[in-house]
Amino acid sequence: MPLRWKIAALAAATACLVALAVGVLVHVWTAMDIRSRAEMDATNTVYSAMEVYRRTGTPAGGAELDPAELPTALRHPAGADRRVAYDGRVEGNLGPSVWGAQRVGGPGSPVLAVRINMSPQLHDLRRLDASMAVASLVSLAAALPLAVYGAALVARRLRRVAETAARISGGDLDARNGPALGRARGRDEVTDIAATVDLMADSLGRRLRIERQFTADVAHELRTPVGGLLAATDLLPPGETEDLLRARVQDLLRARVRDLRGLVEDLLEISRLDAGAEAPVRARVPLAAVVAEAVARTGLDTEVTVTGSPAAEQAELVAAAEHAVAAEHVETDPRRLERIVGNLVTNAHRHGRTPVRVTVEGLTVVVRDHGPGFPADLLLDGPSRFRTGAAERGAGHGLGLTIALGQARVLGAELRLDNAADGGAIATLRLPPPPTDTRPPHDGAEADTRRPRP
Repeated sequence: MPLRWKIAALAAATACLVALAVGVLVHVWTAMDIRSRAEMDATNTVYSAMEVYRRTGTPAGGAELDPAELPTALRHPAGADRRVAYDGRVEGNLGPSVWGAQRVGGPGSPVLAVRINMSPQLHDLRRLDASMAVASLVSLAAALPLAVYGAALVARRLRRVAETAARISGGDLDARNGPALGRARGRDEVTDIAATVDLMADSLGRRLRIERQFTADVAHELRTPVGGLLAATDLLPPGETEDLLRARVQDLLRARVRDLRGLVEDLLEISRLDAGAEAPVRARVPLAAVVAEAVARTGLDTEVTVTGSPAAEQAELVAAAEHAVAAEHVETDPRRLERIVGNLVTNAHRHGRTPVRVTVEGLTVVVRDHGPGFPADLLLDGPSRFRTGAAERGAGHGLGLTIALGQARVLGAELRLDNAADGGAIATLRLPPPPTDTRPPHDGAEADTRRPRP
């Protein structure tokens, strides 16, 4: 069944339930009001008839003495109290009635009774019920087409959203619902769905464009070492040649192969980071030693400074040797930490200017150069693959900062990029605090920080 008919049926059922509930409430309330008025009339009539009977000795106002039809409950009223009773019998033109009765004297004296016929009022009640039924049917007949029309509008808008989603899934990434889908009708759930589909399409298109650009950049970067390999291969002589020329060609081949291998390893590392397949292997290691080792492996002229952390100074004040030992160590993955520091130092030398300084203070590692600083778009959007900020090509493939940021997330650390006020780029790595157990590692438990670069 189409959605519009389901909505129309639901609206019709709701209207019927509302009409039925209102009709029942009105009927019950009116019936109670009719009976209450009849009981009040019976009481007043008996009171008036009793006053006349006491003065004249003759019943008046339709009152009778001990009528045969008097209900049993009123034949022997207690004392001189006036009482009323409902009689649902129908006799000729008399329908359901309310009796009022009062004994004229002491015990054993006759009972003066009055009968109030409710037939006219109950007839009016039945007419009211019929009128309400007719009005409900007319209202339902008028509301049902409106419900069908309104449901058709909603269904039509949902169908447009579904068609747009189908076009997007079919490859038309430019398909959009547009703001006109809900602008004229106000903000509702269908508008939210349409806007969400548009946002999804925008995000999907942006990701596909990034992946296409990434693929083009990978092809460009791979072309350089592969072209170098082909050029070096062309330089190889077909026969005898001098040893010097052969050695130069071999060195060129090795350099190009190393570049190609490094690029492929970086791409594989980024793919693992994107897939969330990386997990740290934590060990308690001396932070300063790991940083110094990472800087030394770059082979670049970099100054490393280790300052006293507040924890170490406090340990010296209280003369607690175990706290001092714990302050010199950090629990992290040393291989990933070396990777982060090495990439930051290499990026500082490649795109900045010397001097490049690395400062270790507590759980924070700061790498600073004195070059032009990070580009504004990098500070705004973060590192991007194959975006070096340099006008020339060949000065790096722009994966270093991306890898450093991904490895920092794996370690649970925070890597912030900023520019110094007096010039130069600043990369600040803050490692997470150590666990509460600050006992020093046992002999042989300290991890080896001399690990090969991945």
